[in-house]
Amino acid sequence: MKSVYLVFHVRRDKRSEDVKLIGAYSTRVRAEAAIKRLKRRPGFDRYPDSFHIDRYELDRDHWVEGFG
Repeated sequence: MKSVYLVFHVRRDKRSEDVKLIGAYSTRVRAEAAIKRLKRRPGFDRYPDSFHIDRYELDRDHWVEGFG
């Protein structure tokens, strides 16, 4: 099954959470390369360990519990 790798930058403090979707990549290697490029950019350089990679299989439901 094909997958996509989503890269997020998530910064949390006591009052809020700032989540940025950086991009979607076809391989984990490409996702890691994006992080390597962005870690040195203004703002990201202050929080270089706040990047996360999430793998999702395509054509599949990932949140099935509902909400509320």
